[in-house]
Amino acid sequence: MTTPPPALQPILDRLHELGDPAHAAFVQGYFRTGPGEYGEGDRFLGIRVPVLRKFVREYRGIALDDTAELLRSPWHEARLLAVLLLADAYARGTAQAREAIYRLYLGHTAYVNNWDLVDTSAPHIVGAHLEAGDRSVLEELARSESLWERRIAIMATQHFIRRGDFGTTLRIAEMLVEDGHDLIHKAVGWMLREVGNRDRAAEEAFLRRHHRRMPRTMLRYAIEKFPPELRQAYLRGEMADV
Repeated sequence: MTTPPPALQPILDRLHELGDPAHAAFVQGYFRTGPGEYGEGDRFLGIRVPVLRKFVREYRGIALDDTAELLRSPWHEARLLAVLLLADAYARGTAQAREAIYRLYLGHTAYVNNWDLVDTSAPHIVGAHLEAGDRSVLEELARSESLWERRIAIMATQHFIRRGDFGTTLRIAEMLVEDGHDLIHKAVGWMLREVGNRDRAAEEAFLRRHHRRMPRTMLRYAIEKFPPELRQAYLRGEMADV
């Protein structure tokens, strides 16, 4: 970020004042910021999420351009605040405002670059925007070389799951079932589990087709709430294909 707009400077000043170096050191390890890790180079101030959520109420209504500038910050907490502000603004916005937020979000996926940023925003912006429209953009995201765009693709479908609509989740999960990254394994398994919490038969139909080729972490997440004997049958690959 270059010199921030005047409206942003008080927000950035408060974020820096609230930073806790000890907590920052801890979360930099938690979010894998070392060389070659998925969060390589990310920088943390050390601010806890409940504090940032309070900021959403306080700074609700700032200009979209200013929120976009905040999203481009090198500081993780500033970017998290930005996506929280965008999700809040989307929920409260007009149709025109929602379209602008959706387009801004998809135009800035390079900055939605850790799993917490994705998970707190993708369902509420991308999923919500696509509920009644063409969802093919999720397939484009699922084919992306970007880890975070692929995670956006599957996590956006949480919005549909909560409304009893599972087809898109299962379609994106099938595209990602052999993905090579652990963060996609966890996200896909989690969303399959969410489907199963509402419709066990729908989840099991998917698992019976794919469980033998699913990464172990993905499968474990998906069957976490199954009865123990059924879990073990899946883990041993004993379930019949359909």
